[in-house]
Amino acid sequence: MSHDNPPFEIHVHGDIPLRDDVDYHHIQEALRPLWSYVGARSLIDAAASAYEEEPGIRFDPKEHVLHLCWTIEGADDFRLAIEEACMGLNDIAAAGAAIEVSFYDLEFDEEEAPPDAEARDDFLMCFVGPTPAAIMQVQRDLLVQDVVQLMERHFDASELGGVVQAIDQLFASRFDAMVNSLQLGKPPRSGSGGHGGPRKPRHLH
Repeated sequence: MSHDNPPFEIHVHGDIPLRDDVDYHHIQEALRPLWSYVGARSLIDAAASAYEEEPGIRFDPKEHVLHLCWTIEGADDFRLAIEEACMGLNDIAAAGAAIEVSFYDLEFDEEEAPPDAEARDDFLMCFVGPTPAAIMQVQRDLLVQDVVQLMERHFDASELGGVVQAIDQLFASRFDAMVNSLQLGKPPRSGSGGHGGPRKPRHLH
């Protein structure tokens, strides 16, 4: 897919454990929406990141983990490509995993922009896994980690058991509702990213 003057630099970051029977062919098919998006003819052609210091898209056959630290230029329609890729990764994942997708506004210049101007930076948190339960476990673990880190500024960790229990109850209710409706849904957009905040630093490895 060709994008003239793409408005965003897009960074994809995550580590996905894969099933033991998965090989490179399966990975290439699962990630077809991503390498097709950049106009490549295969995953190998698209695996390199725009930044040399980033490993890009890399499969570790020893650990059987797919590593994503990949930057490209693109547009808002990349959201559809990553959602389709997540569906493919669901079929080959061995456990739940999170994938961060950051959009950086290439047309925004902090030094030249008016004081009230805002970059169109945005952020997605996508989740993949072999089952809905595996996906929700990752979502739950990330939320607990964020909430506990925030509240430990004011409370001892031993006092937060009730908070964790409440989060578990919320996810249990959501899982029951999901099973009843038979809808897995699309990867949710993160409420903590979005527009208007300070620009996030790009992942560097």
